[in-house]
Amino acid sequence: MKKQSGAMDLTVGSPIKQILLFSLPLILGTLFQQLYSLIDTIMVGRLIGTDALAAVGATYSLNFLTLGFVQGACVGFGIPLAQSFGAKRGDEYKRYFFNGAMICAALAAVMTTAMVLLARPMLTLMRTPQDIFDQTLRYMLVIFLGIPASVLYNFCAGALRASGDSRHPFVFLLISSLLNIVLDYLLIVPIPLGVTGAALATVLSQLLSGLLNLFWLAKKTALLSGSRGYMAFSGAHAKRLCAVGFPMGFEYSISALGAVVMQSAINSLGSVAVAGQTAGEKIRQMFTLPMESVGMGVATYAGQNEGANRPDRIRDGIRAGLTIQWTYCVVAWAAIALLKRPLSTLVLGAQAAQELELSVQYLGIISTLFCFHGALMIMRNTLQGMGYSAHAVLSGVGELAGRSLGGLLAAGSLGFVGICLANPLAWGLALAYCSLMVWRFLGARLKSGRVT
Repeated sequence: MKKQSGAMDLTVGSPIKQILLFSLPLILGTLFQQLYSLIDTIMVGRLIGTDALAAVGATYSLNFLTLGFVQGACVGFGIPLAQSFGAKRGDEYKRYFFNGAMICAALAAVMTTAMVLLARPMLTLMRTPQDIFDQTLRYMLVIFLGIPASVLYNFCAGALRASGDSRHPFVFLLISSLLNIVLDYLLIVPIPLGVTGAALATVLSQLLSGLLNLFWLAKKTALLSGSRGYMAFSGAHAKRLCAVGFPMGFEYSISALGAVVMQSAINSLGSVAVAGQTAGEKIRQMFTLPMESVGMGVATYAGQNEGANRPDRIRDGIRAGLTIQWTYCVVAWAAIALLKRPLSTLVLGAQAAQELELSVQYLGIISTLFCFHGALMIMRNTLQGMGYSAHAVLSGVGELAGRSLGGLLAAGSLGFVGICLANPLAWGLALAYCSLMVWRFLGARLKSGRVT
């Protein structure tokens, strides 16, 4: 396959250098994305009120359940693309892309319809506090109507990353993030749409990012050149995409079911606990999303090297990825130790004393266990890059169990501390399974001598 502008061949060169270079735009993109998410949280909390902040926070688990499925599936659709690119089979890349686009269109239509119809019953089932129920419902309906924009962005950005181009998706994310900040202000202050305005800003900016990725893929690269003969539906390619993509989507959703249980437990503690955990979780995500970006880089790295039949480089990539993650975990823990109270105050305001203390407590506990999250991102994404995405579903069962256990502990004697422990429990259980599967499959590959 002809080398594309901005693309990287991850089958050659130093693994740690290649992973860092490829992941850096992803890290910068997620950091900026989380920064604007934090700004969005500050605007909602300060300009609308803590009830509005709690309403947005109460949607987290449903977002995780639905949009997480979209993200996971689209990451999975990118694995056959990355393997085709690594094997230098441009015709296969095109066939996978167009069949993936057809699957994504159907997925967007089905999920949008289903989630709009189910929004109210699900919020009721989750025991969403009545004082924030209406605001939560309005926010969720707009987000669910924007599912096609999320599908467009995740699939097109994933297709570019599969070719080793992580730079342009970062640039487009940067542009859309700036738009999101501007729209947040316009749709909350001059045009007082409340939480509906915040949701609209998110959907419109993601739509722009998706369109920019599609434009670059179609017009500025040769990845899809001469594609007329590859646009027809192919049962074999669609089957392969679904076999890799849907298990990854289900893994996100199974994990998210645990988040729903956890959110229900938080909701039962009242809107003060919801607001405190929401603020802490937003700040936590700002620090852990870079680890997820490195994981996405490892997925592409493993996918290309799987296509090139280089299990030895996959092994070396795991070592490099773990070194990157655990070094970062130490830095993140130190930063949170210093900044947890100022950041929580920035989000909530000094007057929200109870919510502030809960946010500080949440960050203090969870940051000490980031090492589980960092290692999980390496092991799970290695499995996915090698094509064993069905096992990601089983790792999601571990996350479901961990978050559910945290919710039960919160409902029992531990209270809010159980909420603080829920995510680390989920990470630890999923990590144990993924580590076992990686060494099982990769070990067999290495022993068989399948190295070119």
